[in-house]
Amino acid sequence: MIADGPIRKRKRRRRGKGAGASGPSPHGHGDKKPADSVSGETALRATGQSEHSAAGEASSGASARSAQSRPFEREGDRTHHGAAPPAGEPSSTRGDQPEGRKGRRNRNRRGSAAKPGHVRPLAGSEPPSAAQRARSAESPAPAKPAPLKPHAHRPSQPPQVDRPRSTWEFASDDLYAALDLGTNNCRLLIAQPTRPGQFRVVDAFSRIVRLGEGLGATGRLSQDAMDRAVEALRICASKLAGRDIRRMRLIATEACRAAENGELFLERVTAETGLKLEIINRETEARLAVSGCSSLVGREARSVVLFDIGGGSSEIAVIRIADNRSSRLANHITHWTSLPVGVVTLSERHGGRDVTPEIFEAMTAEVGGMLDRFDCPDLALGPDGMPEDFHLIGTSGTVTTLAGVHLDLPRYDRRKVDGLWLTDAEVSAMQAKLLSWDYAGRAANPCIGPDRADLVLAGCAILEAIRRRWPSSRMRVADRGLREGLLTDMMADDGVWRRGRSRRPQTASQPTPQTSRER
Repeated sequence: MIADGPIRKRKRRRRGKGAGASGPSPHGHGDKKPADSVSGETALRATGQSEHSAAGEASSGASARSAQSRPFEREGDRTHHGAAPPAGEPSSTRGDQPEGRKGRRNRNRRGSAAKPGHVRPLAGSEPPSAAQRARSAESPAPAKPAPLKPHAHRPSQPPQVDRPRSTWEFASDDLYAALDLGTNNCRLLIAQPTRPGQFRVVDAFSRIVRLGEGLGATGRLSQDAMDRAVEALRICASKLAGRDIRRMRLIATEACRAAENGELFLERVTAETGLKLEIINRETEARLAVSGCSSLVGREARSVVLFDIGGGSSEIAVIRIADNRSSRLANHITHWTSLPVGVVTLSERHGGRDVTPEIFEAMTAEVGGMLDRFDCPDLALGPDGMPEDFHLIGTSGTVTTLAGVHLDLPRYDRRKVDGLWLTDAEVSAMQAKLLSWDYAGRAANPCIGPDRADLVLAGCAILEAIRRRWPSSRMRVADRGLREGLLTDMMADDGVWRRGRSRRPQTASQPTPQTSRER
């Protein structure tokens, strides 16, 4: 009997057969370090065989290896399981027939073969062997993560304050509010002043109420129209009540100005919503429209015609800018007018659903006759027949709709429309495109919708009359108006944009302002 070598002892240990037994060694391999403590190259040198020859010997039984041996297999370092049983024990502990020396040697090289019809269990489903248990005991246990401390014991961190992108500090933490109840819309803005001449919108609301519906025929506000407006104003009142507003201004324009029951309607608004609205005159309306669009005047412009096409009236201001430009653009107004016509009144007189080219021309001629009575000197023309250093600024739903259709927006986006430049040819093309659509086609456009489908062509007729009176090679679109003008004037009056200004103390009737920061 040849004493069993240390290699077979180690193999028996891995299979859980026990160590220290002796038996015949058919192979006569020399000593070799354990496979998990040496590299594959060292193990192959110790056994006197190359990696390719070892793989060739084991290829016939590779498919029958147990799943437990796979996690311990590394490239160039193959660990074989299933050593011969020790002397005095049956050659098979699994109930197989005894094998000869050659059979045991082949089995040792290939691994234990599976019984016919036997399904090998998935890796990890069998109980771990003695070698795996020993290896797990030798490997250091992973460090357990430290338990989280209760939230109450965490050190408090100072609140982070968002800083503006520029070096200019925020002018004020106060909130300002502006509400505009027009002939067609009810709009609200709540804003906070930021950089000089600018502010950040904190909250906004807009709804089409058509307060002036039927006003041209009856001279009075209808009950349904007043109910729609009051419902929208209730929403505005709740928004204002939920914030600490330093100063607000709530105005009503042409519908309440022209209606016989306009004052009675505002008394009802105060009783039901708590909001006190003031009716402004046409000149104030024109100046507010200019103040709201002051940042859209081109640097090179020396003259500008700004127009606001409303629901019941249209305001037009002629602005001439000298070398000394004032911070308030309204100070440069030289002439202004307010036409008693808007998209609602004009569409009611001529019809807004089915508009033919003849009806469109009739609407344009009516507005043109009103502009002819406007006493304003013509602007000096350049070589191309257009006024030099001049452009138009349009602030209304009509021009923003034209811009949205021109951009082919899938949904109206103010960020892409406000401040957009349109050439004279582009404006003409958009007007012709809208005129070619029927009512259903206009209502299906996402930038028009059913609420404006019967009004947009009346607005285009007013725009066409303005373009004929003041030809311009380009027009700038403004998605802003009276609300922005109200906010700008209130903030400028309070001096929030002055460097190093001293804050006026809050009175007892004024709530403490919020301190939200611009992100």
